Amino acid sequence: MLILKSSLSNKRILSIQDGHPIGTVKDTICNPNNLKIEGFYCIDNSRTIKVLLNQDIREVSLQGFIVNDFNSLTDPTELIRLKKILDINYDLIRKTVETIDKQKVGKVENFAIDSTNMYVSKLYVSQSILKNFKGTTLSVDRSQILEITDHKIIIENLEKKIKVGTPAVAIQQLY
Repeated sequence: MLILKSSLSNKRILSIQDGHPIGTVKDTICNPNNLKIEGFYCIDNSRTIKVLLNQDIREVSLQGFIVNDFNSLTDPTELIRLKKILDINYDLIRKTVETIDKQKVGKVENFAIDSTNMYVSKLYVSQSILKNFKGTTLSVDRSQILEITDHKIIIENLEKKIKVGTPAVAIQQLY
């Protein structure tokens, strides 16, 4: 199942042990080296910032993230292996997207996360008004991403993705 980042804000974290919410998700923790969501920043019921790691999530449902109990939420200072990633604080939203030929495509507006492996699978890029009068977003698949830097994401040239016999619906998403 794909989860949009925009739908995660204020998503509840539910304890299976006592059946009550124990916190809410605030943001993702993204590893820029492989675009894996390592976990989520959240706020527990005592208004303290905590981290919910992927391995502590039992299930993702419409109601929220289901975990065992309150111990699934960890203080960020205790996560030594993730310290470098937490310090980077990388966020995909509003990153510039351009092709390998330096053609500006737009900025990341949203992204989809695969809930089974927690990798970013698609980027949704908003194009400038001049390039796109319809106001739609461009969908960029993970396989099209070539490089990720601090300020931009470089993708394959869009024209190369159109193949003979490609359905019109798929071609429409490229423009």
